[in-house]
Amino acid sequence: MLHAFRNELRSVWSARSLVWVLTRREVAARHAGTAAGIVWPYLQPLLTVAAYYLVFDVVFAMRLGDGAPTHAVGTFLVVGALPWMAFCDGLSRGMNSLLEAGGLLHKNPLPPVLFVVRSVLASAVVFAPLLLVLALAYTPLHRFALPVLAFPLLLLLQWVVCMLLAYVLAILAAALRDTVQMVGFLLSVGIYLSPVLFPMTLFPEQWRWVLWLNPITAPVQGYQQVLLLGAWPPLSVWWVLLAWAGLLVLALNVLIARSRDQLVDWL
Repeated sequence: MLHAFRNELRSVWSARSLVWVLTRREVAARHAGTAAGIVWPYLQPLLTVAAYYLVFDVVFAMRLGDGAPTHAVGTFLVVGALPWMAFCDGLSRGMNSLLEAGGLLHKNPLPPVLFVVRSVLASAVVFAPLLLVLALAYTPLHRFALPVLAFPLLLLLQWVVCMLLAYVLAILAAALRDTVQMVGFLLSVGIYLSPVLFPMTLFPEQWRWVLWLNPITAPVQGYQQVLLLGAWPPLSVWWVLLAWAGLLVLALNVLIARSRDQLVDWL
């Protein structure tokens, strides 16, 4: 059972040193030739969330209504926007990783999974420290309450789901290039079908199930509970995250088994 998926895990583990070298090169390539250097990949998302806070909390002093985890709009947006940017960055780069490595894979018999892992890990190297800084900025509001311990686990599960989904999409993109355009569109509208811009309570109750179809909804809900309310994430957050991971593992096992002989040719 899951034989193909287990083989991919073994390939990643046996080449873990190579994966780390590739990841460092990927991160370095993102700021190559820039005046800001290594700061630049971190500066872009930081400036974005700072703009949210400045515009909505300082300039306009906008407030959310009853039922929201916090009334300050900018404070609310930052908690969801940074994980959303991390998810989109890792997913987009992971999805395109095999297409970009096509020439190299034709010349070298390397496992394709290494390039997906490299791209998603490079995004994690950039965004994980920013998300940890976010946690350190918000948890003093609740005197470092015990639920903050759930934050690293939520972060880990988010990256696991991102990695699995990126690999699924990378295989589909190799077989059908339209996948890249379709996913790009879904990411552009996906933020409106998640609790990033508004609390779940503002979405019509009979349609809230639609939000749970977005893989970022569960971790964002968890972050909001931990950082804005100082509370443990509800069980629904954990179940949905685990369900996403399980379904993606099953899908990957099928896709890997069926595309093993043709994948490099598609590229």
